[in-house]
Amino acid sequence: MILHEKISAKLPEWRGRFKSLAKEHADVVVDQVTVGQIVGGMRDIKSLLTDISFVDPAHGILFRGMPIPEVLKKLPRRRGNKIPMVGGFYYLLMIGDLPTGEQAEEVEAEWAKRSEVPDHVYKMIKSMPKDTHPMTLLSQAVLALQGGSIFAQRYHSMKKDAYWEAALEDSLDLTAKLPIIAAFIYRMKYFGETKKPKYNAKLDYGANFSRMMGVEDRKGYADLARLYFILHSDHESGNVSAHTMHLVGSALSDPYLSFSAALNGLAGPLHGLANQECLGWLMEVHKKFGGVPSREDLYKFAWDTLNDGHVIPGYGHAVLRVPDPRFMAQLDFAKARFPEDELIRLAEMVFDVVPTVLKEQGKAKNPAPNVDAISGTLQYYYGVRDFDFYTVLFGVGRALGVTCNYVWARALGQPLERPKSLTTTMLEAIVSKSSQPE
Repeated sequence: MILHEKISAKLPEWRGRFKSLAKEHADVVVDQVTVGQIVGGMRDIKSLLTDISFVDPAHGILFRGMPIPEVLKKLPRRRGNKIPMVGGFYYLLMIGDLPTGEQAEEVEAEWAKRSEVPDHVYKMIKSMPKDTHPMTLLSQAVLALQGGSIFAQRYHSMKKDAYWEAALEDSLDLTAKLPIIAAFIYRMKYFGETKKPKYNAKLDYGANFSRMMGVEDRKGYADLARLYFILHSDHESGNVSAHTMHLVGSALSDPYLSFSAALNGLAGPLHGLANQECLGWLMEVHKKFGGVPSREDLYKFAWDTLNDGHVIPGYGHAVLRVPDPRFMAQLDFAKARFPEDELIRLAEMVFDVVPTVLKEQGKAKNPAPNVDAISGTLQYYYGVRDFDFYTVLFGVGRALGVTCNYVWARALGQPLERPKSLTTTMLEAIVSKSSQPE
């Protein structure tokens, strides 16, 4: 298998680097923690290790050191497709090198070979109440797959150095099945269909998902699926879903248990709900003005929103100081395919107007848009209009990044994550001592 072969070749060097940091340089000071960071959700504390992705303030997210425009340009794609194969992107995340077209196709073939979902998973999904949230169904489906975990089956018989191999098997199996499960949930919950989706080995990951979702008649959705999964795959290790996968995995819970936990974190309103809120705000503006407003009307409406104590969703980012390249990639996608769509025209106008308003208000450090400001709008155009399902799409993409992190964490022998806690009294004592004159 191409991914196993490549990781095996890289591991000796990477294990040496990791061991050197852990043993020889453990006392080197990297950063200092403040009381504000401790009580404020550990924000910006430099304490996680990942080589899969990094958020650069000036360039946005870097996948294996590469900015998004470069990734989208250099990864191989099939003839006739505008967006690269997801299999090639997964190779890049897992191995750290740009794949050839043949190597990308090998990953796609692995997914096709591993795509069959056991019957008991479908039965479990169908047995749930009709009003069950689609993220609950997805998380439960992942848990239902756990009985097939190679990692769990081999745990007591394999050596620690081989953990990554079982983790890779599980990661490929899981990522192969997620699009099928997601599409089944979509067709069952919103259309009452219970027919099992069939993965077509002649189609790639994005085209299969488009076909199984039943929106392939709208030209371009397969490319959107490819783009969406790539852009939502990873975002360093500090966000809730990625960190949860890392934390649970550090206890040597297998990838299924770990990813189900990650999905539960992604389902939280402060993590995976933003794209729904952004689309909802755009639709509110569209409804109020009966279409796309003038620039002046939008400017006033934006100020009215802020003066009423509300935020404009999708604008501002804790790290970025430029427009999110994930936003720009999706906006470029839409402008190239359906530039006259009114919600897309509105989203582009918001991009022009809202940063100006936020700068005038003076509260936002970075008033530029993030990925959520437009992602739901593209799904809406293609007819995927059940807002609760958008986080499921996010989850399928997020699996690509977090499973790569999981494999490498096991390959390098990263330890159980166990930070130390302090009491409020202890913090108060530290604050009191720091305020006393020396």
